[in-house]
Amino acid sequence: MMPSIMRYLQRFQSLATKNRTLVVQYSVKIEQDIECGGAYIKLLSGYVNQKQFGGDTPYSLMFGPDICGTQTKKLHVILSYQGQNYPIKKDLECETDKLNHFYTFILRPDASYSVLIDNKEREFGSMYTDWDILPPKKIKVKNAKKPVDWDDREYIDDPEDVKPEGFDSIPREIPDQKAKEPEDWDEEENGHWEPPMIPNPAYKGSWKAKKIKNPNYKGKWKNPWIDNPEFEDDPDLYVLKPIRYAGIEVWQVKAGSIFDNILISDDPEYARNMVDDYFAQHRESEKELFAEAEKERKAREDEEARIAREEGERRRKERGDRYGHRDRRHRYKRHHRRDYMDDYHDEL
Repeated sequence: MMPSIMRYLQRFQSLATKNRTLVVQYSVKIEQDIECGGAYIKLLSGYVNQKQFGGDTPYSLMFGPDICGTQTKKLHVILSYQGQNYPIKKDLECETDKLNHFYTFILRPDASYSVLIDNKEREFGSMYTDWDILPPKKIKVKNAKKPVDWDDREYIDDPEDVKPEGFDSIPREIPDQKAKEPEDWDEEENGHWEPPMIPNPAYKGSWKAKKIKNPNYKGKWKNPWIDNPEFEDDPDLYVLKPIRYAGIEVWQVKAGSIFDNILISDDPEYARNMVDDYFAQHRESEKELFAEAEKERKAREDEEARIAREEGERRRKERGDRYGHRDRRHRYKRHHRRDYMDDYHDEL
C-alpha cells in the first residue's frame, strides 16, 4: 500500500513572539493500526500560497509525532533559524495507542522550553544546548592534562594505623585438634600419623591499613571548560518570524488520524486548563468507547477467520472428493481386451 499525504493550511492574524511565551498545542487521535505515518503541525511565516503548501514549504516550527513500525515512535520538534531547520537533539517519544493525546510545546523568552504530552512534562531544557543552532557557550580545553599535584584519591591509608606485632607469623592453616588417629592406622606402613590441616580462624590475610578520608582530595579531575571564542549570543534566539499560518501535514500508509483542539497561544495556564477540562469530560467515556470498538473489531476478525477456515475446509473437501472419485474410476474401469490377451500370450 502506497503512503498518502494530506495537508491543510489555515491563515490567521499575524502573531509575534518577541518578549512573549509561545504555546503550541493540539490533540491527535490515530485510530488505525498505524504502520508508518506522521501527524505534524507546522507554524509558517510570511506569505504562503495555500494551494502549493507542501513538504518543501519553509516553516518556523514543526511539532508532532512520527511512527513507523515498532522501532520509530519519535516526537519531532524542529525550529527554523535564519532559513535553516534544526531538529532537537534529544530523543523524544510519542504515544502509540489509539486514544486521543494532547501534544504541547512551550517556548519562553529566556530560550527555555518544555514538551508536554497530556499535561505531563516529558522534556525541558534550553535552545542553547538542545539544538545545534548556535555554537556552544563553553568548550573543553583541548589536550588538557591533569596537574601533577592534583590529588584525586578520595580515601587514603590511615598513617596512624600500625600492623599488630606478630601479624605476619599467623599461619593460614593449623592442625585439626579434634581429629583422631584412625584405629586401623598402620604406622609401619603409613608412617607417623598427623592430624589434617584446617583453616586458621585467627588468620586475617595480608595486613592492610584502615582507610580514611583524604584531607587533600580535590575530586575527580575533569577536562576544564572555557568560553567558546566562536560563540556569539543572539538574545532573540527564541523569536520566530511573525506567524501567519498553522499547517497540518499528515503522512501515512493507512487513513484514520483525527486532529482537534489546535491552540496557538502565549498562555501556558490556559493551555493546561484546556487539556484538564477535556480529559475531565471525555477521557473515561473515550476509553469505554475504545474498549467497545476493540471488542467489536475482535469479534468481527474472529468471525472473518471462522468463515475463512470453513471455506478452506470446504475447498479441501471438494478437492479430496474430486481426486477420490477419479481414483475410484481408475480402480474399477474396464480394461481393453488386448490387456488380457497380452497376459494370455505370456503364459503360452
